[in-house]
Amino acid sequence: MQITEFHNQGQLNRYAASLVAEQIRSKPDCVLGLATGSSPLGTYKELVSLYQHGNLDFSHVITFNLDEYCGINYDNEQSYHFYMKQNLFAKINISSENTHIPDASAPNLDAECLRYEQSIHNAGGIDFQLLGIGHDGHIGFNEPCDHFPIKTHCVDLAASTIHANARFFPSIDQVPTKALTMGIGTIMKARKILLIAFGIDKQEILQQALNGKVTPLVPTSVLQLHSNVTVLYGK
Repeated sequence: MQITEFHNQGQLNRYAASLVAEQIRSKPDCVLGLATGSSPLGTYKELVSLYQHGNLDFSHVITFNLDEYCGINYDNEQSYHFYMKQNLFAKINISSENTHIPDASAPNLDAECLRYEQSIHNAGGIDFQLLGIGHDGHIGFNEPCDHFPIKTHCVDLAASTIHANARFFPSIDQVPTKALTMGIGTIMKARKILLIAFGIDKQEILQQALNGKVTPLVPTSVLQLHSNVTVLYGK
């Protein structure tokens, strides 16, 4: 792993964006794996700025998002379809046909998971995967459990995840309890992985993930087994 500490979140965001931009410039039709939540927001803002200043072209880029909540409409401000449109897709020159997010409203979720996996395969696999880390060590919505889920699947969200996400909803009763997420195996097939973690509240779980034993009880720890991981963190 290449691990770099930052004392300024703005510097971390700019560096993270520069790594994504480098990937796009080296392979204009690259396949990006994208994350949501608070961790990548600053990176997306910097990428938008690069595009607006004429320094980055997304016209041939293909994207696959990690996950989506089940049970809420995609025009809901807390859906990841809405998040991606609001924070990135609507602000850059990416084709909507090239952006992919799991369809958590599909009538057959198992079939949708298989379709999503096949779509990633058909695109040639993920070149560059952006990740955050949950307070319980989850990546995507792969929660701590007794195994590493391999492929895209439907997951019951942990109580800690529901509680952490309650701040985004009017009440905790309105927080979705299920989601579709790429599996650990799918994430680990990415050729490059960038993990971002900023904030004192993420430091303990980050240290467990990077320096502890590889265990599905800390899903992010599996990244220790990947051959090309960059970690950017700060307090």
